[in-house]
Amino acid sequence: MLLFNALTVKKEKFRPLRKKIVRLYTCGPTVYDSAHIGNLRAYLFEDLLRRTLEYNGFRVKQVMNLTDIDDKIIKRAKKENKTVKEISQTYAKKFFKDIKKLNIEKAEVYPKATAHIKEITGLIKKLLKKGYAYQGRDNSIYFNISKFKSYGRLSKLDKQNLKIGSRIEADEYNKEEAWDFALWKAKKPGEPFWPSPWGDGRPGWHIECSAMSMKYLGQTFDIHTGGVDNIFPHHENEIAQSEAATGKKFVNYWLHAEHLLVDNKKMSKSLANFFTLSDLESRGFDPLAFRYLVLLTHYRAKLNFTWDTLEAAGNALNNLKDEIIHLKFKASKEKNPKTDKKLATSCQKIFREALSDDLNSPQALAVIWQLIKEPRLPARQKLDLLGEFDRALGLNLARIKAPSIPQKIRKLAESRERFRNNQQFIQADQLRKKIEGLGYMVEDTPSGALVIKRRR
Repeated sequence: MLLFNALTVKKEKFRPLRKKIVRLYTCGPTVYDSAHIGNLRAYLFEDLLRRTLEYNGFRVKQVMNLTDIDDKIIKRAKKENKTVKEISQTYAKKFFKDIKKLNIEKAEVYPKATAHIKEITGLIKKLLKKGYAYQGRDNSIYFNISKFKSYGRLSKLDKQNLKIGSRIEADEYNKEEAWDFALWKAKKPGEPFWPSPWGDGRPGWHIECSAMSMKYLGQTFDIHTGGVDNIFPHHENEIAQSEAATGKKFVNYWLHAEHLLVDNKKMSKSLANFFTLSDLESRGFDPLAFRYLVLLTHYRAKLNFTWDTLEAAGNALNNLKDEIIHLKFKASKEKNPKTDKKLATSCQKIFREALSDDLNSPQALAVIWQLIKEPRLPARQKLDLLGEFDRALGLNLARIKAPSIPQKIRKLAESRERFRNNQQFIQADQLRKKIEGLGYMVEDTPSGALVIKRRR
């Protein structure tokens, strides 16, 4: 299995630290608002990674953080006259509803930052003791980037040339250098706080992930993921503070999903192109149509979202569902079908090779369609293979069932079949039109007539 490692900027053969066990940390939501479709693209990529690892026989221990204390959460709470906890709980529940609709497998652990203050302050103590951190004039604690010699290794930035900008924390807490980042933010009026050896305050964003990932996965673990916007400064800072504290390599493989654009523009509320899963559903789209759309583009390529591309993905998914309904109908009519184990093994090999080549989901989807069109395999064998492949793709293909047909429609179809058998084609065609007028279709197959509900 090959994975593109952002640390080395090349594909590498994946070798876990522990045989057949993969320890995976995935950057989760800051729960101050509904996740937008760009966030969801990253979570779907992480789910594809998890499923592919499992498909290849690995057991995965996944940790996904919930950042439940942050400047944005505090701002939202003040705006709505609610507590930080009320805001974070509301949007955490919304997050879990969204990932369930997208058929994203649940992580083993969803740690919250506010439940790990002890681990966070313990890590900061180590950094202070080793001289990598210092206390500012306002009692906030900062990480001294100049002390960590390999800073910039992941993002390929030279720390000598760092400038204050939109991606560097603003100098709000009297830091020694503008590019140093906060580990602990001193208490401010009207903000929640926790006690610490340096005074009341709250953790910085970066230190949360280091403390929680190392608690559940160890000081060195296999894979850390997120979106490309996490590379700098978030992941770069995680590496610095973690390795400074432990003296060990933090993570072996770093994987990042590219940006999602809307009509080739960056998503923003000011451009009115900021969409959530609820927005997609309000327009009548199945959440799994968005999952299908995401699978059509490799995770390391930018994904341009438009309503037309989502509609096309939804149509393709519906066509796939119809093909499976046809296969199930055909399989129900098969008697002692002749299977082809050699051909099935070849299909499995091609599918596995696609996903194992750095999660090539577009190629894996192509294999699905090639399998459906393969004339040499019986329907039952195709369905078994599709069920196996879908454990990696997560489109819920195994749950697809033909909708129940009302008795009135079934009787019309049976009458039509009798007319056809008697070569009374004019009467048969009249019944076909009547069935279509009632919202159903009759498809004549070599296995018999199949009645299905017409899609809108």
